[in-house]
Amino acid sequence: MFIKKRKKKMNQHNFHLLKFWHGTTTLAFICRAGIIVAVDSRASMGKFIGSMNVKKIIEISPYLLGTMAGGAADCFFWERNLGSFCNLYELKNNHRVSISGASKILTNMIYKYRNSGLSMGTMIVGWDQNGPGLYYIDSQGNRLRAKVISVGSGSTFAYGILDSSYKWDLKIEEACELARRAIFQAAYKDPFSGGTVNTYLVRKSGWIKISSDDIGEEAYSKYA
Repeated sequence: MFIKKRKKKMNQHNFHLLKFWHGTTTLAFICRAGIIVAVDSRASMGKFIGSMNVKKIIEISPYLLGTMAGGAADCFFWERNLGSFCNLYELKNNHRVSISGASKILTNMIYKYRNSGLSMGTMIVGWDQNGPGLYYIDSQGNRLRAKVISVGSGSTFAYGILDSSYKWDLKIEEACELARRAIFQAAYKDPFSGGTVNTYLVRKSGWIKISSDDIGEEAYSKYA
């Protein structure tokens, strides 16, 4: 009886060790200009700020990007693993894996580890022979395709900006400005988001980094 109670107490203790706090704001949307991806750069450790310069857009390949929300180590490891698999696929088949295929590969890799403590809410973004692709994948093995996605603790605030201003025929400047404004508003209202806004554009020719803007007094005077 004593041993059973002790095991139950240890299991409860281990569960609380895995239950850590985290926050971020990431978003992506498809428009006429291409696919816009924007993220903040703050990493939090519970109630404390761990870093203000985290790179939350992972460059998987010249045509494929992944975003980081949840546990940084989990997202980084599995998306880098996906990058290795995509490189091997291209060498073996003489053509790139599709964005849909890459998202399925990542989903299948992490599905067997669901309910084991992984924390991931990532987007797979890219361009292939079928056009633009934007997918949401989480650590429970869910996979969704959409035109507009925001993930993280500040996503509700970002959705408020995107829902009111997003439209298909945005020009590049308008689309990037919308993404930056959505991230800033999320960072302004969500204490777990902040740092800088990193913005990428994905097109048929691949991805390019557009800008990295500090979320400070200048941004506050512009967007608040």
